[in-house]
Amino acid sequence: MSEPVRKNQPGKRSWARRCAVQALYQWQLTAQAPGQIEAHFLAEDDLQRADSAYFRELIHQIPARAAEIDTALEPLLDRPLEQVDPVERAILRIGGYELILRPDIPYRIVLNEAVELAKVFGAEQGHRFINGVLDKLARDVRPVEFGTPS
Repeated sequence: MSEPVRKNQPGKRSWARRCAVQALYQWQLTAQAPGQIEAHFLAEDDLQRADSAYFRELIHQIPARAAEIDTALEPLLDRPLEQVDPVERAILRIGGYELILRPDIPYRIVLNEAVELAKVFGAEQGHRFINGVLDKLARDVRPVEFGTPS
């Protein structure tokens, strides 16, 4: 029998994002290949709670599309992306990836998930920074969701 879902317990996709933050942090600091990082995470018990296909998508596609994602994020930052805390950079890249390349995920979900990740892993006020940057990006890349023409 499976464990009942408890209130405030992250869902499978949320858990995939949590694991992806950690994996992308590792990728950013070590430049390890995403496949090596994936193998490490697949051996961990925490990934059993996650949507493993989505985790794989994030940790392979974000490094592959990092230049595109970073180019979209950089004009919205108050400092160079490389000076952003590595945890917050990983969260911004996940949110940027989802906003730019996963239009099937509503922008509000992307922002909410990123803010929650920042509250769990980021600096004390990091969630405000993440929310501000991704909100601006969402308005740029998804004007229809805001009711403004592109």
